[in-house]
Amino acid sequence: MARTCEITGKSTQVGGRYSNRTRATQFNPTGKVRRKANLQRRRIYVPELGKTLIVDISVKGLKTIKKNGAYATLKKASVI
Repeated sequence: MARTCEITGKSTQVGGRYSNRTRATQFNPTGKVRRKANLQRRRIYVPELGKTLIVDISVKGLKTIKKNGAYATLKKASVI
């Protein structure tokens, strides 16, 4: 399975490197780079269910859980 946040859906992105020298030319020899999402593996206790879930989640997803609560956020993301 791909590295994806289970709450926000964030995953890797492909972008270009860009050096200051290539700003002056039309040739970009620096190539592509894969930017990875800031994913963490966390154990989250859900009191409504009385159990702990292990999820791969981005830091923005953790902030969402802190704001809205674990049960509501995980239910909306259909993890539960």
